[in-house]
Amino acid sequence: MLRRIAAEWLGSLLLAATVIGSGIMAERLAAGNLAVALIANTGATVAALATLIALLGPVSGAHFNPAVSLVQALRGALSWRAAGAYVAIQILGCCAGAILAHAMFSLPLIQSSVHERTGIAQWIGEFVATLGLLLDILGHRKALDAPWMVAAWIGAAYWFTSSTSFANPAITIARSLSDTFAGISPSHVPAFILAQLLGALTAIPVAGLLFTNVKAENAPERS
Repeated sequence: MLRRIAAEWLGSLLLAATVIGSGIMAERLAAGNLAVALIANTGATVAALATLIALLGPVSGAHFNPAVSLVQALRGALSWRAAGAYVAIQILGCCAGAILAHAMFSLPLIQSSVHERTGIAQWIGEFVATLGLLLDILGHRKALDAPWMVAAWIGAAYWFTSSTSFANPAITIARSLSDTFAGISPSHVPAFILAQLLGALTAIPVAGLLFTNVKAENAPERS
């Protein structure tokens, strides 16, 4: 259990540092071109996420996300005690990642974002982004598919959702501590998290409908 908690903390820390740090670097280099900045932010996030899932998945399952841990607990794939520990360490890890990103760029370590992200369009975007993320996690056929499927979905959702796809309550909290490109105003965090949790919970019955018996049907016959 100690190894699993350590893996979730490290993965959450590095993921948040990547999201926020790449946003800082992108904004500095893009000379005001937000499209270029978002491309850079997306590329770094996709690469880091795929790597961290492949690296730490065999240790802890590589959740790095309270919505994922909650769904796995509801499905009985993770004990509630472990889920509680996962959620707490994911939030702490992501907040530490925000501080690390600031330290790497010589910024004040703890900030309060003024970046406004609110409104029904963005809440729908968070619902869709989190629903798709959980469907990837619940529906992938092979363990080796998880890193690229999850990373690819998040990369795509950066662009096709109005919210730029946070899809993670712990990351959302951490990003409220960063008044940078990736930030979100603390007052807008609760609505984002609610939309994320609704998307995650919706994924359970949808995955049950779509994927029940699929693995069994596609399994090779034994002689």
